[in-house]
Amino acid sequence: MALFTDGPPSSIDELAALDSQLLNVASTEGIDVTSKLELAHEEAGLDLYALLKRTSPADRLLWAVVKPNLENVAVTRGLKLWHAYRTLELVYSDAYYSQLNDRYMAKCNRFQELAILHRERLIEAGLGMVSVPVPRAAAPSLTAALGSLPDNTYYLTATWVNRLSEEGASAIPVTITTTASSFSAQMGAAPANASGWNVYVGTDPDGMALQNGVPLGVGAAWVQPVWISTAGRKPGHGQAPDYVEALPRILQRG
Repeated sequence: MALFTDGPPSSIDELAALDSQLLNVASTEGIDVTSKLELAHEEAGLDLYALLKRTSPADRLLWAVVKPNLENVAVTRGLKLWHAYRTLELVYSDAYYSQLNDRYMAKCNRFQELAILHRERLIEAGLGMVSVPVPRAAAPSLTAALGSLPDNTYYLTATWVNRLSEEGASAIPVTITTTASSFSAQMGAAPANASGWNVYVGTDPDGMALQNGVPLGVGAAWVQPVWISTAGRKPGHGQAPDYVEALPRILQRG
């Protein structure tokens, strides 16, 4: 799972799966759904921060010694649904105030109810937390390198790895086309908890596989050999929660 701080937990496609009219409404009313995703993410972050500040160490598992912070929050299904319905509420609120269409207001009210419901369910279940968070990697830089890799266009993504061998979410894939050469990949500055990185390569974006046997060191470059390994695992979605953080039940607007 991705971390909450990696970006909005839900995507436009996921919103459209919850509301089949979303894309038509956004197009008709000139609503930027991406900006609504980001606004809902910012609002949820402020809400979660306030809730985490009110948590008590007495409610925490003895081994969960990490002081809870937004950087430790993993995106769970409950958190994703809260964010998604809050985003839909914002979209239909804009649509209503643009046209004063009662149908839009009815949907806005319904999505507000669902956002509040899923926020309350999230509080009941608690937040999924990771002890050593690794943020989503930025896209690595690619350059041509000496080698005889078959001429083709290659897709590459990468992940940061922490000292527990846990991977963060993978970077947006980048591409390079080779001509009588291979290629080299280099990561940018490492985040605080990163102890290495993994590289995934394929000839299509859905076929990328792990290339390195052990994590590469921070600052090390990867030069692709004369073959592409297809036996490695596919890129994951980030860290799974290590524990659940109980949250105080304080009524707030969804």
